[in-house]
Amino acid sequence: MTKTPLPPYTPKALVAERLPLIFPEGTSNRNYCIRDLAASTIFTMLYIGAIEGGDVYLGPKHVYLMTDEIAGQSDDEARYSYAADAMKPGYRPPGTRWYADNTREPIRDETLREGLLAIGAAYSRSDLPTTSSKPRYTLKADLAALFDPDLTGDELNQRIADWRKHNLNREVLARIAIRSRGAAASKDGVLVTFPNQETRRLIAGPSSVISKAVIETFAHTFLTDPAVLWLSESGNKVVTRDEELARAIGLHIEVDKNLPDIILVDLADEKPLLVFVEVVATDGPITERRRDALHLLTDKAGFDRRRVAFVTAYADRDTTALKKTVPSLAWGSFAWFMSEPDKLLGMHDFCRNPVRLQDILNLNVD
Repeated sequence: MTKTPLPPYTPKALVAERLPLIFPEGTSNRNYCIRDLAASTIFTMLYIGAIEGGDVYLGPKHVYLMTDEIAGQSDDEARYSYAADAMKPGYRPPGTRWYADNTREPIRDETLREGLLAIGAAYSRSDLPTTSSKPRYTLKADLAALFDPDLTGDELNQRIADWRKHNLNREVLARIAIRSRGAAASKDGVLVTFPNQETRRLIAGPSSVISKAVIETFAHTFLTDPAVLWLSESGNKVVTRDEELARAIGLHIEVDKNLPDIILVDLADEKPLLVFVEVVATDGPITERRRDALHLLTDKAGFDRRRVAFVTAYADRDTTALKKTVPSLAWGSFAWFMSEPDKLLGMHDFCRNPVRLQDILNLNVD
């Protein structure tokens, strides 16, 4: 029987080095695609030849039984042998295993199903029952080709760009583009254009990039006649405050630890809408304590609470900042993501005003 040809031997370190280039910030579930477990999984797929178009498939067992001793054997015969031996009952690999048996679930559920399979970078056999223990996963051939050690420099970069264009959907590509523009803008300071066309330059950093997006994109997307009442940056430095407009709408702003990074106002209606926005690059969302403290400020000014909104702004849904802070987001507030500018995540408290699920669904019907 003729064996399926193996791809060029690629060290795991090279796989780990290229993954962040292939899956940049903005990629869905990016962490599942670039972390060490992902590098181990893709290395093993390449090692045993579990590539689209062949007859070899990877099972989680191939990954968690791998050892440095086996991974260091680059000849084809050793690679063919491991592909078969790892699936044999009672097989004990030479050396120290990379992972324990209980890593099976993270490999299968996170790295493969939620990561590589979800974005179309790998395939799963459809002819096996879900309960089957047989190996079922293969790496897409065009993705596998990006790990060829002889592919370097400009040619590698172009091949990666081509792969993204043809394999990542439009929304993911848009998220990547927005994130990359933000990273570039943060190097030399961030110039922000206000709704009245005035400009301010903020210090370089991820928080400033998100603040720029809030003022230039969020405000124009979700407000009709927006204006900026307040903008501060790291260290509580006040970049701008419009005292005249604040007085005109009856709001007295004092520098306070509870004040967010940005205060917007929508002047489209007779009664203005206040929007308190906290920018989160690492920490500090709109919590219930801060929401209540800000309500005291607006209550004192005579604002109807239905004309006050609270927003926590993030760079992207797939960030450590969101995962770290989402448990403390205030009910009744919103989360907004720079990389998906036309969407809002609502933290609604329906216990106070009961509503049927069907009524919520009806709101989303065009």
